Amino acid sequence: MSPRSSQKTVTNSADHQFSSAITAEPIKIQWNPSMPVFAREEFLKAVGDEYGWLGGLDEYRTLRCFLPYTILRKAGLRLVRFRAETISCGEGLDVSAERSFLNSAIEHFRKIRADVIVPATNNSIFRTYPVGAVAAPYGTYVIDLRRPEDVLWRNLGRITRQNIGTSRRDGVSIREEMEALDPAYDLIRETFDRSKIGFMHRDAFKRFAYGLGGYGKLFTAEYRGIAQSYCLFGFSNYCAYAIYAGNIQHQHQGANKLLYWEAIRIFRSLGVQRFDFFGARINPQKGSKPEALNLMKARFGATLHEGYMWKYFLRPWRACVYSIGIRLLRGGDIVDHEAHRLKGYRIEAGTHHSICS
Repeated sequence: MSPRSSQKTVTNSADHQFSSAITAEPIKIQWNPSMPVFAREEFLKAVGDEYGWLGGLDEYRTLRCFLPYTILRKAGLRLVRFRAETISCGEGLDVSAERSFLNSAIEHFRKIRADVIVPATNNSIFRTYPVGAVAAPYGTYVIDLRRPEDVLWRNLGRITRQNIGTSRRDGVSIREEMEALDPAYDLIRETFDRSKIGFMHRDAFKRFAYGLGGYGKLFTAEYRGIAQSYCLFGFSNYCAYAIYAGNIQHQHQGANKLLYWEAIRIFRSLGVQRFDFFGARINPQKGSKPEALNLMKARFGATLHEGYMWKYFLRPWRACVYSIGIRLLRGGDIVDHEAHRLKGYRIEAGTHHSICS
């Protein structure tokens, strides 16, 4: 649903008694920088054929949460993709209430004849999932930028600090340059190709980056005139996300680590509260590339936030087209690859950061 459709009027106050029955309804987009950048209307419009916010209302018509989404039209299918996790409002939302909201969201998307809710973007770590969903454990590594810079530096692993120091002494420079999207795309795609992972087309990458507007930054690590690493970030006061990165083979040791450290310093100086490394597999195989990536993030002093990725087949016969296509194209989606880890997996119940009032 586009936000141009008719919307319900809701209250934002959180003075009512808690109720776990939360109903999902379209609401007007009212983004501000205290919210994730991926909830911003300009971004949603850039990456989706249809888009909107789905609000969670309690029995008193109080807005308790919302969920930004896009709908993509591919191969005759309407695919829903969430661009952030459930965002709590006011007094917050417990897990049972969030599950109630997601169950109601399923009915909403079924009524508007969407076909599949595909796995969300890597930053969207849900604490629960609706009844009937196919789920997998997933997480992301996050740094609290509200700490003093010297504390953040001490939290880095010893080798990471040494690599950053070596890069500085050797003259590796870090630049911010959104005009370098084309060479950045080339290197990011090459990096994905080396790991045998598909990546979006150039035009889609540029729409994504430009959709971030003034809340996007592209950083380059350069050594002796040669770009060693690129990383595209999206940010707001709520969080900075290291979205897509690419490195040359045999890069200068520590160049990408210096890039991340300078980005951390810059976003902290801008008043951003968190730094998110944009996704992590849970308990990856020893010696694998995902394990190496997790170790790198942990050595930046980041904490693993665990939750779930999930998908839902709204119209099963049409969903078969998606399932067959994604298996032929990529061997399956992230939920297909990680669902075997769900058995026996549990996370501690908690509440999301409440960011609207």
